Amino acid sequence: MKSDLFATEHLAQQPAAPGMTLQNAKSVKYVVNGEMHARQGAMIAFRGNLQFERKGQGVGGMLKRAITGEGLPLMAVRGQGEAWFAHEAANCFIVEIEQGDALTINGRNVLCFDPTLSYEIKMVKGAGMTGGGLFNSLFTGYGKLAVICEGNPIVIPVSTQQPVYVDTDAVVGWSAQLETTLHRSQSVGSMIRGGSGEAVQLMLRGEGFVIVRPSEATPAQNGAH
Repeated sequence: MKSDLFATEHLAQQPAAPGMTLQNAKSVKYVVNGEMHARQGAMIAFRGNLQFERKGQGVGGMLKRAITGEGLPLMAVRGQGEAWFAHEAANCFIVEIEQGDALTINGRNVLCFDPTLSYEIKMVKGAGMTGGGLFNSLFTGYGKLAVICEGNPIVIPVSTQQPVYVDTDAVVGWSAQLETTLHRSQSVGSMIRGGSGEAVQLMLRGEGFVIVRPSEATPAQNGAH
């Protein structure tokens, strides 16, 4: 049988070292030798002896997710084998986190990660009760994290002298050491008259970066939860 479908770049290769690699721009391959973590429902194929178990966030984590619509429903993948992960054909990126790093990622943008990484749902300081991610996922420790993004992400440097303002529905993540606060760019009078649709943004200040996606779709529209 002949077809471009069977080209080398589309074929699953034999496993090499344990851990994650990009299968292609839209999916991640993970060679499991023990345990790893992934978002529930993200596994698209596997081979080998693997078990999938729902991983709870704890009472506090579930409460936060119920209040805000944010959070990250996880599963643990255990055993020996290979698994492939994807989510709605979103673009996939692998971030290597080193000791001392701290990265804040919106739960809707997390695909899978190494068990050596610590994960915690944290309140976004200064964000108040808003719909763009009152609680985000804080990753520390060391290991690899697979992040998904609808479209091609934009990484914007942030400095103390030049803060960055981002739409709360478009933000993917940022350097955890950045200072965050809400910024109102629209006058009260303008809001009463109907507004511009850009009333409140998340302001980030300090030294680091922020990642945004080219979309303002809400998590509910993305079916992420």
